[in-house]
Amino acid sequence: MNKIKLSVISLLLFGLTTSALLSADNRSEFEQWMKQETGSFQEYKDKRDREFAGFLKKQWQEMQTFQGLVRDKTPKPIKIPTAKPLPAKPPVTKAPAKSPIKKIPVVKAPVVKPALEKPVIIKPAPIIRLPAGKKIKLNFYGQSLMFSYDPKLKVKLLSVINADAMSRHWSALSLADYDSLIKQLQVMRKSLELNDWAYALLINDVAKGIYPRQQNERTLLIWFLLVKEGYSARIAYDANRVYLLLPTEQQLYASPYFTFDHVRYYALSFEGEKQSLGKVFTYEGHYPGANKHLDMRLNKTMKTLRKQRSRPLKFKFQGQNYIVNASYDEQTVYFLRTYPQMDIGMYFIASVNQATASPLLDQLRPLVEGKSEQDAINLLLRFVQTAFQYRTDEGQFGIENYLFPEETLHYPYSDCEDRSVFFAWLVNSLLGLEVVGLDYPGHISAAVHFSQPVSGDSFRYKGKTYVITDPTYINASAGMTMPAYRKISPEVINISF
Repeated sequence: MNKIKLSVISLLLFGLTTSALLSADNRSEFEQWMKQETGSFQEYKDKRDREFAGFLKKQWQEMQTFQGLVRDKTPKPIKIPTAKPLPAKPPVTKAPAKSPIKKIPVVKAPVVKPALEKPVIIKPAPIIRLPAGKKIKLNFYGQSLMFSYDPKLKVKLLSVINADAMSRHWSALSLADYDSLIKQLQVMRKSLELNDWAYALLINDVAKGIYPRQQNERTLLIWFLLVKEGYSARIAYDANRVYLLLPTEQQLYASPYFTFDHVRYYALSFEGEKQSLGKVFTYEGHYPGANKHLDMRLNKTMKTLRKQRSRPLKFKFQGQNYIVNASYDEQTVYFLRTYPQMDIGMYFIASVNQATASPLLDQLRPLVEGKSEQDAINLLLRFVQTAFQYRTDEGQFGIENYLFPEETLHYPYSDCEDRSVFFAWLVNSLLGLEVVGLDYPGHISAAVHFSQPVSGDSFRYKGKTYVITDPTYINASAGMTMPAYRKISPEVINISF
């Protein structure tokens, strides 16, 4: 196997250059060698596919699905209390001694108008030269994409879903020219800067283009392509349906799963459909070399064909009114809506699209510059506490649904974890202060490490003092804990941006 891999690498890296430099006789000999090595690698792939097809004929077992995990069963508060606001401070024109940030006069205008937004540069996906085959066109979050595929990839599933049908289907797909389609997918993945989840969605959309109505055949093609890309994807089936099973680097919630060798394989849907599995047949084992788990981190911001939306946000701080015109990319919101439920820590560290970040931060930055850390934090608290309307996920969506920052700007309501994630991102982006999340039963809050002592509720974590900053507790300033949680010790959510 190592010899084959070395030959293929040599072929890809040096084949064209070497062929151009050789004499006619030597070139002919070299091309013959290339054909030999390519044939050897194809023979190796064929053998691997034959063995896996044979494995699929006999290794199925009936299993009962585990229902999705629940993140927090404690009910969230329906009505949020309002703290008595601190008295407005007079304008300060001279910074006190040892102030961490130089002070400037407070803005005198009663309303700060939103800054002019920077023009958004929209870059369409690159046009790639398509190989021979059947063409499909799809819209991927505003991007118009074209792919070409071997018609042999369109395989009809046998009427009876069983082990033999799964084995036959794999064999038929493996005889098609799937490498060409995978190369096209990889080019688009790099160009559009897709993370693992976005890439799986792209594969799903391509499979939907090939199988617009046949859901089981579509699932089998997605499984096949993910496996060929090195992911440890599996399938399960019952009498009527084929399901895709995927292991993830991070724990997911509200998704049915199976456990193999202490690894959870989640039954995921790319269409936002809630999966409901009972007893199904699946196999324990994997295709050789297919061992990657899906990394669900939102560590990249996809290049959508942006669809900008704006929303005016009003708040009051220290007797002064402010208006911020928040702009966000609606295509990104559509993408984020597809995400399965993850641990709250994954939302705290998620990347934010510059189409959303730049206009908002450019307007908030002048409002915190020149203020002490405490005043700057209190301004951001008041912004998040009062510029957004509160409603629980159950009240807005009917289910638990943590929001990313772009989603908080898009939807009419938000609750405690959405605001804490949004607030933590603002603090890190505008002030560079260390912030952690606080996980109470039924409530998520935040805390900030200041460079100077701040009075109020605080705690020690990893040798540093963190002051409670609750972006849900209306009009509460730094150091104030929501009354219902004052006697409860929360779990600290470490955040590393």
